[in-house]
Amino acid sequence: MTDIEDIEYVWSALGGDPALVPRISVTAREGALEARLPVRELARACVGACTLAAAELGARRGGLRDVPGVRVDDGAVATAFVSERHLLVDGRAPVTFAPLSRFWRTADGWVRTHANYPHHRARLLAALGLSDDRVSAVESVLAERSALEVEESVYAVGGLAVALRTPEEWAGHPQGVALAGRPLVERGRLDATHARVLAPVDSDPLLPAAGLRVLDLTRVIAGPVATRTLALLGADVLRVDAPQLPELPDQHADTGFGKRSTRLDLTTDRRAFEELLAAADVVVTGYRPGALDRFGLSPEALAERRPGVVVAQLSAWGAYGPWRERRGFDSLVQVATGIAAVEGSPERPGALPAQALDHGTGYLLAAGVLRALTEQSYDGGSRFVRLALARTAAWLMDGVGGAEAGDAVYEGPDGWLAETGSALGRLRYALPPVSFAGGPVDWGRAPGVWGADTARWV
Repeated sequence: MTDIEDIEYVWSALGGDPALVPRISVTAREGALEARLPVRELARACVGACTLAAAELGARRGGLRDVPGVRVDDGAVATAFVSERHLLVDGRAPVTFAPLSRFWRTADGWVRTHANYPHHRARLLAALGLSDDRVSAVESVLAERSALEVEESVYAVGGLAVALRTPEEWAGHPQGVALAGRPLVERGRLDATHARVLAPVDSDPLLPAAGLRVLDLTRVIAGPVATRTLALLGADVLRVDAPQLPELPDQHADTGFGKRSTRLDLTTDRRAFEELLAAADVVVTGYRPGALDRFGLSPEALAERRPGVVVAQLSAWGAYGPWRERRGFDSLVQVATGIAAVEGSPERPGALPAQALDHGTGYLLAAGVLRALTEQSYDGGSRFVRLALARTAAWLMDGVGGAEAGDAVYEGPDGWLAETGSALGRLRYALPPVSFAGGPVDWGRAPGVWGADTARWV
């Protein structure tokens, strides 16, 4: 595929008008997101489609005759796809992976664990029968067990560990089979509510999502990247977290741009949440499929209480198949789906140059929301959008076009970094890669302290 053909594929998956694709111009840069797999092309396509969706909605709300031109620069995209690595807080670089989040040799292969959060670390150690969290102690136990045994025993207690698989092994796995038959972006209507009336937008810069209210129930990277993008485009984004599950501070600093953050216990603070929902336009969730259903947060239940809502759902493994209720992260999906085997060597598994499944799926999710809002303005209907990291991985492995020559060379991130003061300290951060004529170039709000905002709309 060419640089535009990959974007055409994603735009089609989002239900977009193919006649708009020529509005996109691409600056391809050799050396950006270098890998054996076409990571650069995936990243470019996800950001390009998201930006086109933003420009389309902007034209609709701004009363423009033509959709603004979209600019996609591999340099901006590559920098944003590793935004967590470029972040500095008062000059300090964050730690992106905890000591027990890594590859380990087992008796018959490799396994990767994820233990960044304290509760996941505790469950990993419990599954291994350890009270000692030294790397050497974990290495010793894992070296005596099979990879699949570790995977199953750790997941059984709510921890996270995944055995290394080849692409062929994943293709034959029941979860891989379930994914293979699903579209990259699942989308549809939930009811037949009347068309959404979008207030005109007359602002400089043009903010396609201005005045829209987004309830952000996501964690880690993919979901927060989606809502961070909606905030860039003018939405009032309120992130809601459970008080007992604090976000990692540096992760919040990276993905909290443009948003506010509050804490609510959905068991005891239900009235406050329902008041927020009653005025929300979009609800974005990033928990395991079904995990929030007991709180009435399935797409169907949300549409019944808030007709006209857009519900965007993100998961690691998908809402189908035997792994649908399993927790997961980008690094683990890479290991299960064969990406780590392809990017590694016979001696050791490898990894993509970015958590590209997270970032790419995040931009796809934002694009799905923007397209749903545009479609609502014509056809109405509460709508849902659903994506999975593992489905994005399948596209990377099988569907994304190969690398092509670049127009220029990626010489580093310097042109796409900025600094700002914040309640968290002085921040260096990656600028957003979403760029269209007349649109925003940066967020209007730096991240604040996690959970410090009032549970209300602006």
